[in-house]
Amino acid sequence: MKEGAQLTQAEAGHRYEVFHTDCPARDVVDHVTSRWGIWVLISLRSNDLRFYELRDSIQGISEKMLAQALRALVNDGLVRREVEPTTPPQVTYGLTEFGKEVGEPLTDLFQRITRRLPPRSQE
Repeated sequence: MKEGAQLTQAEAGHRYEVFHTDCPARDVVDHVTSRWGIWVLISLRSNDLRFYELRDSIQGISEKMLAQALRALVNDGLVRREVEPTTPPQVTYGLTEFGKEVGEPLTDLFQRITRRLPPRSQE
């Protein structure tokens, strides 16, 4: 294989050609690594949360951006959305098995970064 050449499905043994612009896996990666997607996945790693709990746990996110990130992650199969038929409806979000698999290395990355940062000064 030539250096820098894209792997084909047969050569790589993968289901998708991730370097191809039409690869659906690229959309999932874009959603996971979006400004807010990664924080949603990390916030849900421990337990299921309701919308307002997620909003409160991710400082700086607007309700609009949280709704967009959640919609994309639900459509990608990373997050599940459970609606309880109450008035008003209670909506709870949690990680699917796929979301847990994807979230593990993100959590590990986050922990590695925070371990390497200098201690925060007391202000």
